[in-house]
Amino acid sequence: MNPMDMMKAAGMWKEFQDRHPKFPLFLKAAMEPGVFGEGTVLELSVTTPEGRKMETNVKLAKEDMELFEQIRQMKK
Repeated sequence: MNPMDMMKAAGMWKEFQDRHPKFPLFLKAAMEPGVFGEGTVLELSVTTPEGRKMETNVKLAKEDMELFEQIRQMKK
């Protein structure tokens, strides 16, 4: 990824955090060790301004947990 794009994305993330402070706190809490593991089901729901609702879920596998651990290590 282009370093300038990374800097731009970091600034945009900061603005997103300022607008929606509870969401990053939720992500931080969810990424703590022991909160979820293999077999945990993540659910996501999106509702458009017109009222259309889309939902999905993912049951985490061992390989998924390895990805989350890699992300956790990158944040340090």
